[in-house]
Amino acid sequence: MAPGTLSTFLKRGAIWGFIVLELIFFTVAGHLLAVGEKTFMDLDNLLLLFKQSAPIGIIAMGMTIVMVNGNIDLSVGATYALSAVVLLDAMTWPIFGGLGDWVIPVACLLALLTGLFLGAINGIIVWKTGVDAFIVTLGAMLGYRGLVFMYNGEQPTSHLNWTLVDFAEAQFLGLHTATWFLLLVTVAMWFLMNRTVHGRNAYAIGDNREAAVNAGIKVGPHMMINFMIIGFLAALSAVVFYAESGSVNPNDGSLYELWVITAVVLGGTKLAGGSGSIIGTFGGVLAIQLLRKGLSHIGADTSTVNLVIGLILIAVLLLDRQLNVKGKGELKT
Repeated sequence: MAPGTLSTFLKRGAIWGFIVLELIFFTVAGHLLAVGEKTFMDLDNLLLLFKQSAPIGIIAMGMTIVMVNGNIDLSVGATYALSAVVLLDAMTWPIFGGLGDWVIPVACLLALLTGLFLGAINGIIVWKTGVDAFIVTLGAMLGYRGLVFMYNGEQPTSHLNWTLVDFAEAQFLGLHTATWFLLLVTVAMWFLMNRTVHGRNAYAIGDNREAAVNAGIKVGPHMMINFMIIGFLAALSAVVFYAESGSVNPNDGSLYELWVITAVVLGGTKLAGGSGSIIGTFGGVLAIQLLRKGLSHIGADTSTVNLVIGLILIAVLLLDRQLNVKGKGELKT
């Protein structure tokens, strides 16, 4: 076997094997332990699974390119919440009072621009100061969350537009609107990462930043664009979810950054950068949602779900480290 072949196979194929094991385990366990209906995953539940995966999944696609780049963004949950507040509140602003339902695209645009702007702030600070993205986005997480709490006096922001709700609840070819957004974002990000110079540069920078600079890649602007992409996708996720929900609490989106990072790492992306795939992340998102749904199906509470997923994340990180060490050893021989 060629050096690195086993490592590559495990990273690209393990997530789908894990999903199959989840389906088998929870289908069997569901017949024995289910607190409700006996069927774990019929067609309706499968379609619902994709819909429920959309909020985390859309953000995870952006996190993939950021992590491949060798960075991380801990502010996505706060960006998600602040964009949702802008979306719902903008539809009630007197300045837009005469627009009727045309206020919907205006409010959506403002929410998306909010995410884009917040991502640009993160990116330019990382670029211009050289401070590690972990520290920058940790501070941004606290700052943006503070803005969410300040915006409406720590009270929920609510506005239910039934035209927007009808759009969010619509189905096309059996798939919900949220599912279509997840699939479209997945395809778009796959194309970006695999068929464009920008995507190739992301891998090059994550693998060896100094070599990328020597090769003439403009690392700073490149990283800023990636932070803007994830900010935009966090806002898009908020638009997709709150179009149907119509009410955002100041704490909404908390821990989203951890769920997203777990899904991306579970899908095979290295925390150190230089390696990862959009398709793997898609599998990671489905695996996380299956785990949450399956554990709830057999009666596990939220704390148990968090514990299990935390242990799985640790195990995946340890496995990734061992495979990398083994791969380096094979290359030296």
